[in-house]
Amino acid sequence: MGNLDSVEDVLRFAIGREVEANVFYNLLSQYTDIPQIRSLCIEFASEELEHKARLELELMKLGSVTRPYMAQKLSCPKPLDYMVDMAKVMQMDYEGILLLAMQKEKISFRLYIDLLSTTTEPTLRETLIELAEEEARHKTRFELEYDLLMAGRGKTIE
Repeated sequence: MGNLDSVEDVLRFAIGREVEANVFYNLLSQYTDIPQIRSLCIEFASEELEHKARLELELMKLGSVTRPYMAQKLSCPKPLDYMVDMAKVMQMDYEGILLLAMQKEKISFRLYIDLLSTTTEPTLRETLIELAEEEARHKTRFELEYDLLMAGRGKTIE
């Protein structure tokens, strides 16, 4: 996780990742011709901003100003490091977009689980758990779309 030495560091890092996710879903909604994915991405982009607001509230409870986390202080990736080449996304079919979105949600889920180990503060832990659960629900929604796609193609769903 790099040098996340305080609760503030954890929150600022997570806020940066939520901004990244919002940008990703907004871009994806603009680059896809698939109405179901566009709608889902617009919804998720909005939810990522809600996550950001919840994290900023936790930061304000600590008496801190909500400014972007200074990513250069960390040895871990900066926000947007995980962004994908949208030109490649434009070439993806529905299946590829769904697989990419599932992967992004899995990474987000894992982030919140990993951040749990950095704090013992009960309110923050509860927030991180809730956000991890929301990211898992996002992944599940993409998995359901994927299962429907595979079922429509006559492929067996495992």
